[in-house]
Amino acid sequence: MYQKILVALENSEPDQSLLPHVTQLAKLLKSRLLLVHVADGWVARNYDQLNLAESEEMKNDVVYLERTAERLRAEGLEISTRLALGNPPTEILKTAATEGCDLIAMTSHGHRLLGDIIHGSTIEAVRHKANIPILVVKAAQK
Repeated sequence: MYQKILVALENSEPDQSLLPHVTQLAKLLKSRLLLVHVADGWVARNYDQLNLAESEEMKNDVVYLERTAERLRAEGLEISTRLALGNPPTEILKTAATEGCDLIAMTSHGHRLLGDIIHGSTIEAVRHKANIPILVVKAAQK
């Protein structure tokens, strides 16, 4: 059913709520996983236009993606990684399309009103424009 799943990672605690769901699904369906993190800091958003050097944030994000991928490969899963740069909803949708993904998996924080106004809602933006199903897992509360 789902051959290639884009897993939108944040390089933060909520990823630990999402990964068990996605890895179990991938094992059951023999799906490939594409781990994606979108770096959206100033350097990441201007990287190509200004020919900038990688920021420490971007370097740390690549290390996080590779460490996560290695851990999942050790469980027998087929994993690829991608560090995207820019606006998270735009980059998630673009990557899903160019990579031929048939499911997007993300975490929800449940900010509600004020938090969504301040932080925006990546899920809402993706949900309204995606042409493929989205799996949303609520991040565990601390």
